[in-house]
Amino acid sequence: MDDTGGGAEGHRLLRLVEVMRTLRRECPWDREQTHESLAGYLIQESYETLETIENGDIALLREELGDVLLQVVFHAAIAAERPEGDPERFTVDDVADAIIDKMTRRHPHVFGGVEVSGAEEVRTNWEAIKAAERAEKAVAAGGEGETSVLDGVPFAQPAVMLAHELQKRAVRNGFPADLVGDDGGEGGELFAAVAAERERGRDAETDLRSAARRFDARVRAAEDVAREDGREPRELSREEWRSYWVRVARV
Repeated sequence: MDDTGGGAEGHRLLRLVEVMRTLRRECPWDREQTHESLAGYLIQESYETLETIENGDIALLREELGDVLLQVVFHAAIAAERPEGDPERFTVDDVADAIIDKMTRRHPHVFGGVEVSGAEEVRTNWEAIKAAERAEKAVAAGGEGETSVLDGVPFAQPAVMLAHELQKRAVRNGFPADLVGDDGGEGGELFAAVAAERERGRDAETDLRSAARRFDARVRAAEDVAREDGREPRELSREEWRSYWVRVARV
């Protein structure tokens, strides 16, 4: 296959699938990997991609997105090695088909005859379609199709993102916003703080990460100023730290 020739957009994905298949066959490390052993890499690559976006390094973003894409192709290659007829077997084409079907189904205003007045109605329709999908899955699993408005919110995600998503999902489905707050238990104040950010139209996870980056930058700046004065940061007293903290704030 020509590695440099042109072609329709997306044609290089075929080469990636081919490379992954070769690695599974010929590389001892790649061959022994499983869905479970790769799980941590998917998280790591996702965070590296997030950091690249936060840093505004769009040139590097291409590489980081490639690392995430590799994880998708890797998992698909592992699943494709299962025997025909195995219900847990799927290929990278099955992965693509699933997301194509989902996006087509959830955008009836684009691929169907549904009329919408704007983005808010698109979001409302999206939630209704997702709820119907969850009910259908529940019936297929032997249930009665009764689901919670909070079904599908993954609890494995970072706590701030989890709180934000639970609150957003509940309120969007009619839960009174004034009931979202501090329940008096541990973490209640943090939960309420996330709600306050959300009500302001902000994303608490993004804002907290920004605050963490500002803190990181200011601490490092204070350390630099201390070293310019011939002081080792680890040997500073609390009052000296306060002095340098104020000095860098004026820079």
